[in-house]
Amino acid sequence: MSAPEDAERFAAASDRIVTLPNAISAARLVLVVVFGVLVAQGEHIAAVVILAIAGFSDWADGALARKLDQVSKLGQTLDPIADRLLIFVALLAMGYRDLVPWWLVITVLVREVMLAAVLMGLRRIGRGPFAVTLAGKAGTFLLMVAFPILLLANVNGAIGTAAWIAGWAFMYWGVIVYWVAGLSYVRHGLRILRAPATPSGAAT
Repeated sequence: MSAPEDAERFAAASDRIVTLPNAISAARLVLVVVFGVLVAQGEHIAAVVILAIAGFSDWADGALARKLDQVSKLGQTLDPIADRLLIFVALLAMGYRDLVPWWLVITVLVREVMLAAVLMGLRRIGRGPFAVTLAGKAGTFLLMVAFPILLLANVNGAIGTAAWIAGWAFMYWGVIVYWVAGLSYVRHGLRILRAPATPSGAAT
């Protein structure tokens, strides 16, 4: 999506805060914390259930926002934050339990710090968050699938072995696609930041 389309999408959203989709997004932030605690405590099956609920809520808030005509600026901001926070908390908790190596956690963290720096720059010139790209959705989806499968890899026997193989396949591809999407967002953001400013101060 181009820079003008990003701006139009954000500007068209309402300034409402109290909406059903926003409440669902806020609840997902709470589920992120619950999921992280369950993983850190070794409650893997319960963590998989919470992750499934969080994944459903991710679909539900967007669908309801469109159906009820409640697309808001807050919702457009909360939704990607919740997704990124869930990914990082999951990796952090799984790293704590030695389910994933710490270099993998750091790899994703570097991507998030880099993207956050660009987003902060865009905020200073009054620009909204990026529209999620196909690569961004694909990377997030692959990681979200990898997490519960890797948690199930702790099951003894053939199921655990199959889950370990499938989980790491999704994880590696997810990190690669996630980084590809991140670099695309960064290039897009830098292009906006480097663009000539209009008299009102907004980037063209």
